[in-house]
Amino acid sequence: MSSAFFVPTILVISHIKIVDLYVKLSINFAPLMAKRRLFISALCFLFIGLQSFHSIPTSPNDFAYEVSVSPDGVDFNKVSNKLYTDLGLTESALSSEVFKKALKGYVYLKYTNELSNEQYLTVLDFSKQSNEKRMWIFDLKGKQILFNELVAHGKYSGDKYAQSFSNKSNSKKSSLGFYVTGEPYNGKHRYSMKLRGLEPGFNSNAFARGIVVHGANYVSEEIAEKQQSVGRSFGCPAVSQDVNNQIVDLIQGGSCMFIYHPQAYYNGKSKILNNKQFIPLELLKELVE
Repeated sequence: MSSAFFVPTILVISHIKIVDLYVKLSINFAPLMAKRRLFISALCFLFIGLQSFHSIPTSPNDFAYEVSVSPDGVDFNKVSNKLYTDLGLTESALSSEVFKKALKGYVYLKYTNELSNEQYLTVLDFSKQSNEKRMWIFDLKGKQILFNELVAHGKYSGDKYAQSFSNKSNSKKSSLGFYVTGEPYNGKHRYSMKLRGLEPGFNSNAFARGIVVHGANYVSEEIAEKQQSVGRSFGCPAVSQDVNNQIVDLIQGGSCMFIYHPQAYYNGKSKILNNKQFIPLELLKELVE
């Protein structure tokens, strides 16, 4: 037999044996092969799904905001400084640093849906002597100062200056931190407004203590000028009777109030003041547009 005939014959026989082996394996391992095909199909489906997910565009216009920024970053500082200027505070007694702290808390509370009245921000700077107008109420939408008034601190927080603070009942001291304003009511101090303290350990007992905004006859410009201080409350941020009703009607119903003092413990421990929650840049832009 010639070598030319022998080689093709061997090849044909080899192919027949391979096909026969494949058929036998297919019969014997059919269930296993079916499972394998199902597994491969599932992998393919998952791969295609992941590819589709990653192919979703993530350009700035696909979401409600471009990017989230740190409340301690450059973008936040720019917004705070611009709003400080737009509100006409550059010549005021309220420092840009205190305003930035107040704004940081306001933005955090707005982002976490704590505020139902987002238009107004009230800041009380208790680092100042009580004969100074140390209460500011801002219209953040209208970019204007609506009130700059005298305000009392707690009887046992200090005399002319507030220096000691408490969250305890019957302490007759002021409480630092961020609050959300409640609803007006007529009570012991006539037309008043309840406050809800948001900071455990600092002002969370304000509602139970009966800490409210109310008018008081011991808060007036005449008294401040004569005594170099106004009278003191049992812990309430009391204001002049001349403006009390207007203030309560304006900021009631879920707006942000911030009572500030440079006390190291509060400034170092406040979770709101030291929050690291990244904020959508668009939310910040709304404040300066």
